[in-house]
Amino acid sequence: SQSEQQILSSQLECVQSIRDGVLEEARCSESDRVTLFPQQGSGAETQTRSALRLMQVETETLYSKGDSEDLYVTNILYEREVTKREVTGAEVTELVWKLCLAHSASYETADLFMTLVFELRHLSLEALRALWQRSSFKCRDNWQPLIDALPSCATEACVVLMKDLITSGEVEEDKVDYFFWSFAFIPNPTSGMIESLAPLLKSPRASQSCFLGVTALIHRFCSAHSSCDVVPAVQSVMRTLGKFLGGNCTVQDSEHLSKLQLVLKAIGNAGLAAASLAPALSSCAALRSHPMEIRLAAVQAFRRVPCSLRVSGLLSQVLM
Repeated sequence: SQSEQQILSSQLECVQSIRDGVLEEARCSESDRVTLFPQQGSGAETQTRSALRLMQVETETLYSKGDSEDLYVTNILYEREVTKREVTGAEVTELVWKLCLAHSASYETADLFMTLVFELRHLSLEALRALWQRSSFKCRDNWQPLIDALPSCATEACVVLMKDLITSGEVEEDKVDYFFWSFAFIPNPTSGMIESLAPLLKSPRASQSCFLGVTALIHRFCSAHSSCDVVPAVQSVMRTLGKFLGGNCTVQDSEHLSKLQLVLKAIGNAGLAAASLAPALSSCAALRSHPMEIRLAAVQAFRRVPCSLRVSGLLSQVLM
């Protein structure tokens, strides 16, 4: 019995024929009734009948091994064919000009920009510096294609050029932050990248993005190199960060407090490289005279340090 408030009533019946585990035939009948005014009995009804029948079974597949010669298993990251010819700075300069002339919202612009990124990866540092001298101009709407393409280049030469542009002040502040945040996504960082960026941390104007971007690069580097703590470039950065701590994180004023919190966050960001600063972090966390923000930040800086150092260095002092 149907409720007086029921608007839709449906029924589906199917009969299937199966032989030797294979579906040979399926016949279905479906009826749907929509009653707009149940009390008056008015509405509409549809009936649908469908049949699915197995026509034939292929005894041999049409697929042949010869078809798989050009097939391989890979991830879903975007790929581009390796450029077999030598890329010249003049060609890349012309590409930048084409980007400036192309319509900003078009497939052509997207393809040209992707081509620019891939061709930058084939240029040496000297070629990149020469390219910047020729192509540092702005297009309409103050767009600089080269500035936007450099963070996606991900080569050591591109990172060094970005560092040069940051040091010389040739890029705007928002683009500088864009450069630093991109370091966390470089798939295969090198010690040369870290070495070139290390001096930036010593600058009085070093920003939050500088500290976190450089240490994120170190974390990715250490994830691929088990003995990264003996690499001179990594040691240089960690020494710089250690000097900011001053041994036990003594706070001088509110501005110094904010800087210490940033440095501690950067140390935790560095990953395995932070193991060398474990004693200093323990001292920062253990002294009850320190502000609670500093003690908590020092504890959080251990998040990527090996457990053996956490237990022997941190817990034994903090819990005393």
